[in-house]
Amino acid sequence: MNTEKIIKAGKIASEVRAYARGIVKKGVPLLEIAESIEGKIIELGGKPAFPVNLSRDNIAAHYTPSYDDETLAGGLLKVDFGVHVDGWTVDNAFSVDLDGDENNGKLIEASEKAIESVLKLIKNGISTNDVGEVISSEIESSGFSPVMNLSGHGMDEYELHTGISIPNVNDHRDIKIIPGLYAIEPFATNGSGRVKDGKPSGIYELVSNKNLRSPIAREILEFIEEEYDTLPFCSRWIIKKFGTRASFGLKQLEENGNLHQFDQLVEVPGSKVSQTEHTILVEKDSVIIVTK
Repeated sequence: MNTEKIIKAGKIASEVRAYARGIVKKGVPLLEIAESIEGKIIELGGKPAFPVNLSRDNIAAHYTPSYDDETLAGGLLKVDFGVHVDGWTVDNAFSVDLDGDENNGKLIEASEKAIESVLKLIKNGISTNDVGEVISSEIESSGFSPVMNLSGHGMDEYELHTGISIPNVNDHRDIKIIPGLYAIEPFATNGSGRVKDGKPSGIYELVSNKNLRSPIAREILEFIEEEYDTLPFCSRWIIKKFGTRASFGLKQLEENGNLHQFDQLVEVPGSKVSQTEHTILVEKDSVIIVTK
């Protein structure tokens, strides 16, 4: 565990979050917001750990703008981004109400209260049951439901999701938190409390480097291995590098089993979801909130 690089990534994320809050406004193209946030991460000496997620209303996660996306910011918008320094990753998110809707504001407050309570509680040796219980109790006390099939997660070098999951409800697994790097991310909703797979997201991860015949697909594969390793990336980035012919190459790589494409994660139509997230470094006798 490279604490120095994790702390550096966390400081960059904190600065970028403040920057992002200043540019996320109603009516601004999501593509402009995503590229501005990703550019700021690079300007400050980090790299995006995954494509910026800008998920509106009942889309809980995994919406990143396509290269030609014309969607405008509005509603209850989740801004979820990560920073890595040489593969050491931090993950964080915040939600904003762009419609001046009182219920949106209450949903956002519910996920914010949940994470603040967890950050006061979490430490080496605590049970994930207790963490999930605190998150769900805080959200339910505000009149909403936690999203029970989304969770926080452990992280490691070039591994965005690994090790222990941090549930948003008491899942009765009684797993003990051990020293390591974790993302805590409560989701609050006025919907069903469960997300389902939606449309393809355009967000991918490399799962195999097995060979294939297509020259463009091979060229893209080599670039992905060198530039992203096992971290997620998106079609927008690849098209920006190789042009629109990259769409065909990505399709071939997915069909050949080289890439896995994530689906958007959606709640029931008409509902809203808020998200708040921070990364913590749990040590034997202390906890560092690295993205604050």
